[in-house]
Amino acid sequence: MLSFTRSAVAVMVVSSVAFSQPKAPSNDPTALVQVAVLLDASNSMDGLISQAKSQLWKIVNEFASSKKNGVAPSLEVAFYEYGKSSLDSREGYIRQLTGLTSDLDKVSEQLFALTTNGGDEYCGQVIRRAVDELAWSKNPTVYKAIFIAGNEPFTQGSVDFRESCKAAITHSIVVNTIFCGSQGEGAISGWKDGADLADGNYFAIDQNQQVAYVTAPQDKEILRLNDELNKTYIAYGTAGRQAKKRQLAQDQAAASVASEVAVQRAAAKSSVQYKSEEWDLVEARSKGALAMAAMPVASLPPEMAGMDIKEREAYVDAKAKDRARIQSQIQKLQDDRRSYVEAGQKKQSKGATLDAAMVKAIRTQSGKKGYSFAN
Repeated sequence: MLSFTRSAVAVMVVSSVAFSQPKAPSNDPTALVQVAVLLDASNSMDGLISQAKSQLWKIVNEFASSKKNGVAPSLEVAFYEYGKSSLDSREGYIRQLTGLTSDLDKVSEQLFALTTNGGDEYCGQVIRRAVDELAWSKNPTVYKAIFIAGNEPFTQGSVDFRESCKAAITHSIVVNTIFCGSQGEGAISGWKDGADLADGNYFAIDQNQQVAYVTAPQDKEILRLNDELNKTYIAYGTAGRQAKKRQLAQDQAAASVASEVAVQRAAAKSSVQYKSEEWDLVEARSKGALAMAAMPVASLPPEMAGMDIKEREAYVDAKAKDRARIQSQIQKLQDDRRSYVEAGQKKQSKGATLDAAMVKAIRTQSGKKGYSFAN
């Protein structure tokens, strides 16, 4: 949240500043991707949750390389947990972790806080909740998808999964089902039927499969540049300072899984999918969301408190140029890294994992909506 009202911001006159940053997503409302991920958080799903934590930024980077009508689409992600006995039984043991949001640090924060315990898994009910509660675009040409993963029969609960899946596709929301177990078991327990009803894909994965990490020659430099990138963010206001702490905490969370996960996060932060307009002066100024003259001194970081307006603008503009340069360097390294890593993972991987299922579905389904990918 900004430290002043949006109505006040709307009437500010802001001089336009041309930054050499990555090309921003289009204002075209169809250049949008909305994805809701519904994760079974019962006792047996520790492996699934671990895969989700390790692969979030890899999936984000898929969209960083995509285009629709020649521009990168905006990305919004939502997460639900279901099937955990500590959740409210009156709510079907279901909890929304985040609504559809472009604040990927908040998504990561909720995901890394996720724990498991036993419960009842009501797939039909959690799908219906996601369809009804989330702020889905009404435009049928937007790529909208639900990914639900779990290992119990799809038929559990009082809400019929058939009706939920039909409701989803009525709103052009594809439902992809990911069964944690054998292909045959998932098919006979309703998971394939759910996907078929909502134009989605059915997958069976091994939730306990260890993710194949590959250390690339570019990794060390990408991580060094990420540290430099962090220095270009200028948090403003109380909410901004909290967001800055969250950014650094999620860097640490990614690194706690594996250095390769931290590299994927750094690459995502250098793409247009990573947004900081709500708390960072650099992006807010580049988007015309505020004017330096309107900023209360108390909202500024200490190093800017004694600056006059021109000095503030020059300081923020210098950070913007630094960010654009660093992001460009990271993206170049990421491009070089991608083919190296893909070759290594093919040699190491022994089974299907969550990211493999999601990436396959995303590429196939979004391609029908006019999205294309770099590789």
